[in-house]
Amino acid sequence: MSPAQSRSYSYVATLPKLESCTARLTKAERIALDTEGDSLHHYFQKVCLIQLSVEGENFIVDPLARMELPEFLSVLSQKTLILHGGEYDLRMLKASTGFRPEGKVFDTMLAAQLLGYDELGLVALVQRFLDVTLTKQGQKSDWSRRPLTHAQIRYAIDDVLYLELLADHLKDELIKLGRLDWHSETCEMMVKSTAYEKPRDPEHAWRIKGLSLLRPRQLAFVRQIWYWRENEARKADLPPFKIMGNQQIIVLSVWAASNPTPLKLDGPKLPRNCRGNRLAALRRAIQKAQKLPQSKWPVHRKGRRDTESESSISKVEFEAMRTECSRVARAQGIQASVLAPRAAIVGIARKRPKTVKEIMAAGPLMHWQASLIKPGIIRILGD
Repeated sequence: MSPAQSRSYSYVATLPKLESCTARLTKAERIALDTEGDSLHHYFQKVCLIQLSVEGENFIVDPLARMELPEFLSVLSQKTLILHGGEYDLRMLKASTGFRPEGKVFDTMLAAQLLGYDELGLVALVQRFLDVTLTKQGQKSDWSRRPLTHAQIRYAIDDVLYLELLADHLKDELIKLGRLDWHSETCEMMVKSTAYEKPRDPEHAWRIKGLSLLRPRQLAFVRQIWYWRENEARKADLPPFKIMGNQQIIVLSVWAASNPTPLKLDGPKLPRNCRGNRLAALRRAIQKAQKLPQSKWPVHRKGRRDTESESSISKVEFEAMRTECSRVARAQGIQASVLAPRAAIVGIARKRPKTVKEIMAAGPLMHWQASLIKPGIIRILGD
């Protein structure tokens, strides 16, 4: 089947078409799945398209059309799903529709990672295995707008068009290397991780990148301006970066911390959309930060490495384990961070496990990871 022929699709935006699509999915064993969201254009992000490919038949389901989706989603949840970098898609589907996969999931990006490939993107993998060049035109468009353009449709279809073939190639390689069980466990862990959202810590949410050199008084302005931006983004239903960029917040905070009059004419340049009521609200936020007593200024929070009290573990053992994990990863042809992230090694050094199960709990790590590093870990801790 040529790529040109296979790009035919059914656009599902009415109940009869949804019923027809659902009936087709009922007969399928596996389904290639992708979604498009509008996080680059809206504060309240949502799934705007659900793309499916089943044995050469392609469907674009429009969840923004007035259709009841429960039966369709129920059927979809029972099937083996093929995704690429599926964590985002599953999180978005859960947030927008409550969807949770109950069948198996085969993630092609995770497969490529476990095979040791450097380039993990769909475009690179399709080019490598299928000798097909995909275009990314339309990737950053507003998927909530209707009607969709031809470029958007092509982009959406391409995201699922080759997933089944790609999955077959990657599965063959995983089997040759004896890593299919690794992949299954990694996909299961990924699916589990998308089942919940960590509650947002109000004292952490505003801590944007680049604050390490700022003083506590300057941090007070960052915090106040960040919450101003969040409120304005929510009211306008825009992503926060379209209200004010992170670097602009830092520059403005540093300036405001040393200038008693908020937003004088000689102050930092503000975004063009910062005027009227929005500008007035920003001035109030800055004034509030200026009046904040020193006792309420935020301080730098210690990172995980500090809070875990690494002084309580043996540095010699820790470095030996890190070196050993890197050696094992190189021998397997994968990244050390894929085998055992630094935080996992810290947990192992502290809890000093002796069995695979104990290593899994100490990391935490998956069974395949713990099994690979166990001999070296036991040797080091025994020494």
